Formats: sequence, structure tokens, C-alpha cells
Amino acid sequence: MEAIPRPLYLNRLIQWRDRTPIKVVSGVRRCGKSTLLDLFKGYLIADGVAPESIIHINFEDLTWEHLKDFHALHEYVTQHLSGDTMTYIFLDEVQEVPEFEKAVDSLTLRDNVDIYLTGSNAYFMSTELSTQLTGRYVEIAMLPLSFAEYCAGTDADMTRSSALAEAYRHYITDSSFPYALNLTDSPQARQDYLQGIYNSILLKDIVARHRVSDVMMLEDVTRFLLNHVGNTLSTTRIANTLTSAGRGVHQRTVEKYVTALSESLLFYQARRFDLKGKRLLERLEKYYVVDMGLRFAMLGGRGFDAGQVLENTVYLELIRRGFQVFIGHLGTQEVDFVATQAGQQVYVQVSATVRDPSVLDRELAPLKALRDSHPKILLTLDDDPPADYNGIRRTNV
Repeated sequence: MEAIPRPLYLNRLIQWRDRTPIKVVSGVRRCGKSTLLDLFKGYLIADGVAPESIIHINFEDLTWEHLKDFHALHEYVTQHLSGDTMTYIFLDEVQEVPEFEKAVDSLTLRDNVDIYLTGSNAYFMSTELSTQLTGRYVEIAMLPLSFAEYCAGTDADMTRSSALAEAYRHYITDSSFPYALNLTDSPQARQDYLQGIYNSILLKDIVARHRVSDVMMLEDVTRFLLNHVGNTLSTTRIANTLTSAGRGVHQRTVEKYVTALSESLLFYQARRFDLKGKRLLERLEKYYVVDMGLRFAMLGGRGFDAGQVLENTVYLELIRRGFQVFIGHLGTQEVDFVATQAGQQVYVQVSATVRDPSVLDRELAPLKALRDSHPKILLTLDDDPPADYNGIRRTNV
């Protein structure tokens, strides 16, 4: 199967090509970071860059095991630089190299080097790099396939609404991880693949790194979050619920696990923003899973809510497009998403269907209560013509 085009991320790499900052591609395991580097490598070669001017090391490949020492890595790279011409350095899954930042820091002192790193968790971004390379890198946060990329990879007819609706059903159940598209004819193989990703994240990114001793409790917390995507939660509520079910756990332990699950990029936390007081609220966040197919692989159809699944999908699409996203708190009402980017703000409400007039009124109410001029959008799965309600635009998602 040919690599699925990832134009959003590829164009960002092209935009930063030959510029001083280190380019860091972060993202959950198996979201396509290595393939993105391959796509960019192909672009460079097509643009006239000699293959020998590209150093590409994937630290998940045992071929490069001997370079998992930062001294050895630095020596190898410096010996293979292209002299007076630009050398493109790709270090894939670089967090596998202890103190890698020392080698990278030294390489940035040289002329004619353009450095690209990938890593699989937010801990990699928030500690090593931010401490050692402050102000000298740009992050390209990568997610699994967008719905448009998924449709491109499955040759879905994007001109027909019925075909898009069918593609969406597969998108949320079969997984948006790129390799899962190779397993469309084998549900069991896809289940095994997603289980493998899930296990790798928990065991490698969380249990090993954070020295978790109670793996079963970590799984209980993970499944709780999977079962409550899009719900307002607190670590106290999670602890109390698990304790009442016979799985006694302290709130601080839950908080530690939830933080680790967010650092692994398995879940994304959306904080609440008080739209009247113009401030972030300290409690009751929402959590969204990086791939809804993982949820189905772990839980099946249990607790399926079409509206919450759609809300999760829209949240991921907003952050994929570069928005900062918050939950809007407005007294007793809530705006699903307050999305901001480059000084612009948009309010987004999400509902599976609003064909029932009472549901439509309920979804419009918080948007009508907003007295500013920022765009207001209601997204649904209803295959109906777009409509406008005094400046609030309703459209099919």
C-alpha cells in the first residue's frame, strides 16, 4: 500500500526547510511520524537534494543500536556531514537515546545542518527539549489520519454524502491509525494491531517511564477515560467511582495516571474557560482519546454515544488545524468548543442530530447567549441543507 499523503504536516516541514530552528515532530506511537519523514525525504530528493546529503536514523531499528549513546551519535553524524552543502539530519524516535539533546545541541552549532526529530510522547517535548533547547525548536504536533486523509487512503467518493457517511462509520470504528487501513479485510488482525498499540503506550510510555507498580489500576483508569470521552471529569470523581466499584485508589494516584496518559498523547485534556469571567477554570476538565478506533477495540460498542464520538472527532480536527481548544463555561450552559488561533476565535457546538426542535433549541441556546461577533457554528451529522439562525451557522460536519 502506498503512503497516504499527509499534506498538512508535509507542508509545515517544507515551510521550515533550511531554517535555523530544529523541527520536532511529536505524536502518539504509530501515527505516521516515520512515514512523514520518508515523504519529506522523497520531496527533498525530487527537489534536487543528493541522497547522501540526508542522514536518516530510526532508533527503533536495531541497525542503529550502536548509536544509542549520544557521543556515538554525534560522532557518526559529524563524520557524514556534506561539507559546504546542506545536510538534512533525520533522527526518528530520538527519545530512545539517553541525553540525545546534548548531541543535538552540539550539532546546531555547525553550519549547513537542518535537523528534524521525532518522538512519541509529550514528556519528550516538555522536559528534555524544553530544558536544553529552549527557543531553538518548533514543534509539529502530529495526529493519526484526519477524516479527509482517511477518505483519500480508502478511495472514498468524497462527492457523495452517502459515501462520506459510510466512510465516517468506518473511520470511528476501524481506526485512524494509518497502518490499520491495510487491515480492513481482517477485523481480528486490526483488533490485534490496535491492542498492540495500546499495550505499547501503557507499558513503554507509562509503566516503564513512571515506574507504575499497579498496572491493573492504570488500566482501570484508562478504561474509565475511554468510557467517558467528552464528559466533564475530575480525578476525585474517577477515584470515588473506582473505589465504590471495589477498586480502592487515592485521588493523587489517579491524577498521576491521568497526567501520564496525557503525556503519552493517548488522551488530550480540554480545560474549561469561563466566558463571562474570561479565565480558565481549575477543575472539571474533559478528555478526548487520540483515536476512536482504539476505544472500540478496548470497549466494543459499550456506552456508545454518537454525539460524544462526534465531539471527540471534531476536537481532534480543531487541534489538527492548529487551534487551541477550550470548553466554554457560561453559567449553567456550555459551549462545546471555544477555538482560538492567531487572535481569531470561533465557537463550535456539536450534536449528532438536531432534527428534534427541542434538541435544536437546546444546542442553539448557549450560542445565542454569547453577545460578541465571533463566528458561531453548529455541526451535526444531519444530511440537511445548511441553515442560519441569526448569525449561527448550522451545517453538516
